[in-house]
Amino acid sequence: MIERTLAIKARSMAEKFPVVTVTGCRQCGKSTLLKACFPDYTYVSLEDRDVQEFASQDPRGFLSMYANHIILDEVQQVPELFSYLQTHVDSSNECGQYILSGSHNFLLMESISQSLAGRTAVLKLFPFSIDEMKEGGVLPADVFSQMYTGGYPRIYDKQIDPEDFFPSYIETYLERDVRLIRNITNRSVFVRFLQLCAVRSGQVLNLTSLASDAGVSVPTARDWLSVLETSYIIFLLKPYYNNFSKRLVKSPKLYFYDTGLLCHLLHLTSAEGVASSEGRGAVFENMVISDFLKRNYFQGREPACYFWRDTAGNEVDLLTERNGCLEAYEIKLAETMNSSYLNTLHKFSSWTGLPDGRIHCIYRGKTAKTSYGEFLNYMDVRD
Repeated sequence: MIERTLAIKARSMAEKFPVVTVTGCRQCGKSTLLKACFPDYTYVSLEDRDVQEFASQDPRGFLSMYANHIILDEVQQVPELFSYLQTHVDSSNECGQYILSGSHNFLLMESISQSLAGRTAVLKLFPFSIDEMKEGGVLPADVFSQMYTGGYPRIYDKQIDPEDFFPSYIETYLERDVRLIRNITNRSVFVRFLQLCAVRSGQVLNLTSLASDAGVSVPTARDWLSVLETSYIIFLLKPYYNNFSKRLVKSPKLYFYDTGLLCHLLHLTSAEGVASSEGRGAVFENMVISDFLKRNYFQGREPACYFWRDTAGNEVDLLTERNGCLEAYEIKLAETMNSSYLNTLHKFSSWTGLPDGRIHCIYRGKTAKTSYGEFLNYMDVRD
């Protein structure tokens, strides 16, 4: 089994909070992680109908049976349970009593905010990061295979072809997640909407255009984007515009957490297909940026990641901020180092006073320091 980076943080938080909550997209490995992290805990799945009915109809009896050191999986299925959990952990005042997990972030966080605020540490898990695949010995041989395969653990555990995995994944996602969050009756229109989001990956979001192409209203498009965000399919990278007098783009850019799913939605059916596609650079950019987010989340941090773009077309693909310090990144699929890749970064540096040591180009070649900036291999970028 591949060790998940988040395991360290999960164990640490269980020593400080009475409840630890792990959320994330479906089939990203939450149950496997928690069973491995807390082997002495009793595991209870609230997706089992009889257990779900017991917890819903007799929450006191349920918690008296499962009083301490319990993993409650898919706990958002029984929202009535949360207020009883609050009373129980307040009366016992012990750390690490309950470990909760769930795939429906909106429903889960709504229940937590009402009953467990201040009593639980909330952690987020996603498909494998590049570091996890590398450490686990399952990293695909080349970058195009990495992009095509993605990071969902079951693909590697069961040796499933991505072309077989993702159709079933989307079906499960639509049937179990989307319809629980929103009553979306027209499945085919929603799938088309999801595919149109994939086409726009790495682009500045134009909600009106997206809605028009999908044949839905702007409010519906906004609502469906929210569904995709809260179920951890996509994320919106915010623009950075602190302390600027220039005219800047202030709409977010759209990305997917997993490039395997992205490639499937783009109808790319092999690593060779990814390599020859016109959108390969955008998929690579998506993979790199999503990996920055994963590495932050897996350490229990909310990522401070942005992009920057002015109305003249100057753009920085990725900005990260920590302790008030910015790092700026250009992302290129090329294997050959080219100083022109840093041109916009130098403009940005001159406008902001950012030192040359904090501008980088992430590419496929070997790591190289130059007199005009730093080139980093995509697997060796700094956190």
